[in-house]
Amino acid sequence: MEILFQATFILTGPFWLLMIVAPYWRWTRRIMQSPLVIAPIAFLYVALILPLAGELVAASLSPTLDTIAVFLGTDHGATTAWAHLLAFDLFVGRWAYLDSRERNLSAWVMSPILCFILMVGPFGFLLYLLVKAVNERIRKR
Repeated sequence: MEILFQATFILTGPFWLLMIVAPYWRWTRRIMQSPLVIAPIAFLYVALILPLAGELVAASLSPTLDTIAVFLGTDHGATTAWAHLLAFDLFVGRWAYLDSRERNLSAWVMSPILCFILMVGPFGFLLYLLVKAVNERIRKR
């Protein structure tokens, strides 16, 4: 399971590096425009949940804190949850990156926001929405 856990970084890390470190490089935008960048981590997630599909469906139909805590407390559960988080963080980060390029937001502003999206996804997402709203208000003046 450790190898699969480490694979999550290999499958997502290069895309984060491109968006954060080389946001203006033409290949970064070209690569990130494809939604397929999320496919490898999504496939890993699917491979992790398929063997437990029955258990997960049953737990999802009637979730309890204890059931979820037990699942997440296993190596398999933690790796599955981690792959889930990284897949959606990359999805949101990709969207914010592409949207910010369309709006010509500075990489000096976006790189820290992308780091927040990677590390604390929902907070980074809200931060981007705030920066986007402020930027739109400023541009309207």
